Amino acid sequence: MSSRVPLDTNNLPHTDSGHEAASNKTIVLAIRTLAMSIVAVMLVFLINNFLNFGLQWPGLPAFFAHQGWFGLEALRDPLTDAQITKGWLQFISYLGAVVISALYVLLTPKRTLRADSDLLSGFAAYIIRAAFWIVLIIGIADIIISFLRVEGLLSPLIGEELTEALGRPQYRISYVHFPLLLLSCVIALFNRSLGFIWLTLLVVLAQFQIVISRFVFSYEQPFMGDLVRFWYAALFLFASAYTLVHEGHVRVDVLYSRFGKPAKAWVNSVGTLLLGLPLAWIILITGMWDKTSSINSPLFSFEVSQSAYGLYVKYLMVGFLVVYAVSMIVQFSSYLLYHVANLREEPGGDPLADNS
Repeated sequence: MSSRVPLDTNNLPHTDSGHEAASNKTIVLAIRTLAMSIVAVMLVFLINNFLNFGLQWPGLPAFFAHQGWFGLEALRDPLTDAQITKGWLQFISYLGAVVISALYVLLTPKRTLRADSDLLSGFAAYIIRAAFWIVLIIGIADIIISFLRVEGLLSPLIGEELTEALGRPQYRISYVHFPLLLLSCVIALFNRSLGFIWLTLLVVLAQFQIVISRFVFSYEQPFMGDLVRFWYAALFLFASAYTLVHEGHVRVDVLYSRFGKPAKAWVNSVGTLLLGLPLAWIILITGMWDKTSSINSPLFSFEVSQSAYGLYVKYLMVGFLVVYAVSMIVQFSSYLLYHVANLREEPGGDPLADNS
C-alpha cells in the first residue's frame, strides 16, 4: 500500500474569501433591492390612493376582505366582477413594484450603493423643486385673482360668468391650479437649483408687504395673510429632506457625537430602518387610509379658507404633509444606502478606519 503524500494547501485558492465576497455581494443586492422597493411601493401607494378615492376602485383592504384573506371580516356588499378585476390589478401593482426593483438591481449588479443613493437623493431633490415651483406659481396666481375679485376688477377683465366661476373652489382648482401644478413639475425638470431656499426671502417679502400696506396705506385683506402662511408652511416641510442629506438637523444627544465613524454609520442605518422610515410611512398611511382621513379629506374635498376672498390653497397646505412624507421616504432610503456604503468603505465616502 503506497503512502500518501500530504497535500499542500498553501497555494490553493482561498475559498473563505470567495464565500465572503459572494456573501457581501448578496448583502449589497439585498440592501439595494430594499431601498428601491420602499420607494417603488410608496409611489404605487400614492397612485392607488387616487384610484381608491378619486375613481372609486376597491382598494386592497376591501379586496382582501372579499377574498377572505388574512382573516378579514367579509364585506356587507360583495365586490362586483369589475371591482374584483381592479382589486387584482392593485394587488399585482404592489408585487410588481417589488419585482421591478429586484430586476433593476439584478440587471445592474456592478452599480454601487453610493450610485443608487445619489439617484434617490436626486429624485428627492426633484420632488422639492417641483413643490417649490407649485407653491410659488400657484401662490402668485391665486393672490392676483383674489385681489382683482375683492377690488371688483376681475369682472371688467374676464366677464361676470368667469368671475363667478373663479369664486367656486372646484373650478379655480381644476382650471387654474392643476394646469399650473403640471407646469411647475415641467419647470422643475429643467431648473436644477434647489428653489425652496428662496422661500425664506419670499416669506419675508410677503410679510413686509403686509406691514407696509397695513401701516402706510391702511389696507389689508385675508389673502395677504394666507399667502404668508402658505409659503411659511412650505418652507419648513420642504426643507426637511434637503437638511437631512446635509446633516443639518439638530441632534439632541450625549452619545452620538462621541461615536466613531463606523458607530455613527451603524446608528444612522439602524435608526433609518427603525425610526425614520416608519415615521414617514405612518404619516402617509394614517393620513390617507380612507377618504375621511386627515390628508385625504381636505385634498378630495378641495378645502379652502373660510375667510372671504382668501386664497384657495388650504387643500395644498394639507398636501405639504404628503410632500414631506414622500420626500423623507425617498431621502431616508438614500440615507440608508449612503451609510451602508460607508460601512463597506465604498469609494467616495469618508474613511472609517481612522475613527474605528
